[in-house]
Amino acid sequence: MKYFAIIGVITFTSLFLFLISSQTSDKASNQQNNQEDIFGMKSAQQDTLPNEEYPFQKSDAEWKEILTSKEYRILRKGGTEFPFTNELNNNKREGIYYCAGCGQQLYSSEHKYDSGSGWPSFWKPIADSLVGEKEDNSFFMTRTEIVCSNCGGHLGHVFDDGPEPTGLRYCMNSAAMKFVEKADLSDHQEN
Repeated sequence: MKYFAIIGVITFTSLFLFLISSQTSDKASNQQNNQEDIFGMKSAQQDTLPNEEYPFQKSDAEWKEILTSKEYRILRKGGTEFPFTNELNNNKREGIYYCAGCGQQLYSSEHKYDSGSGWPSFWKPIADSLVGEKEDNSFFMTRTEIVCSNCGGHLGHVFDDGPEPTGLRYCMNSAAMKFVEKADLSDHQEN
């Protein structure tokens, strides 16, 4: 058992160092990225949705203009935040989570729970039609990627280890979403 734990630590450390070094070299070539992006876990090479058609369309240049560099890296390049360090993981306020790219409603605080994973987790979206699924074969595993059905932005992944009634865990990136508190919802929906 000790042997497997040592191998796991070595593998994770090697992967972590590789990702940091690849993002560091990316940073040197792209002066628009800010310091927080070096801490992203997934090294993204291309737009997560190159051949898909979504109602809300922007060019790559337009995405870079309207999104922060962290939002762009996650939503458009399929990046991932470190667990337990993101803004919305411990959010316990009532309200709605919207796509940071296009503003579409995604999740309600009613369906949020503490999964212990370090990312905001939900047992279902507000409506199934608000998110789409794609196969993700990164990191030598197969996972189900969750994207916004309106703009195609990468939100996170879904796993089958969540609570009832769905048994699902929608594990999302904070930077991919904007939270609007219940008291402010009527103002937000009017805009």
